[in-house]
Amino acid sequence: MTAPVALVTGSARGIGFAIAQALIHAGYRVMAADLPSGQTWNYELGDANTLKDRLMATALPDNQEPSAAVCDLDVTDPDSCEQAVRHTLTTFGQLDLLINNAGVVDSGPISSFSEAAWDRIFAVNTKGIFLMTRAALAGLSRSENACIINTASIAGKKGVANMAAYCGSKFAAIGITQSLAQELASQGIRVNAICPGIVGTAMWLDHLMPKANATNEVTVDFEARSAELIPLGRAQTGQDMADAVLYLASAQNVTGVALTISGGMEMN
Repeated sequence: MTAPVALVTGSARGIGFAIAQALIHAGYRVMAADLPSGQTWNYELGDANTLKDRLMATALPDNQEPSAAVCDLDVTDPDSCEQAVRHTLTTFGQLDLLINNAGVVDSGPISSFSEAAWDRIFAVNTKGIFLMTRAALAGLSRSENACIINTASIAGKKGVANMAAYCGSKFAAIGITQSLAQELASQGIRVNAICPGIVGTAMWLDHLMPKANATNEVTVDFEARSAELIPLGRAQTGQDMADAVLYLASAQNVTGVALTISGGMEMN
């Protein structure tokens, strides 16, 4: 039986990298896609040039070889999205799972928030889902277990002060997920979302925590704040998100779900 193929956007680090690793462990062939190295926005990206090496170094059972390839991707550019899908199909011959994980964040009072920052957040976090999904539809339609999983957020279920753009984009991501789930069900394509809570990635450690607290003890502050806010007492991890993705990718009668993974911080 041919191993399924996943295309993961925003996979150079953080949640996307953890998802790509977990999919390889689960027997997927993975196309890991992210911005070319050197392109950043408000927080540092991982080095995309070494992404394949890091994925291929993933520890696997003795009888399993990692299967990964990488490509540059800007999810705000329709041509780049089409090229990433074509590269996936050329490399692996099929596409079964699209993970729309690429995302950016910025925060600040609406009175001083820049129009450019607002537009960039919506271009990546919402339009990126549209462009990648549109590009991938033909390939996904040939799969016997086609699935799209979008990375939303608990910020897409409850607004937060000084984060109108980010929250708005993630509310939109959940709405897009539900709409596509209805639209694509007849084609056998399931569409779900994961909604991370507080995850110790670049968004939090390099951007949100330093803005919230000017001390240098960002990691300590992050862990203490997480323990205070989260009923289960700890921040979420990339592996927690990957576990949710693996479930949704295999749950063949689940679609239109925005699955919260927040240790009880958000309940609905």
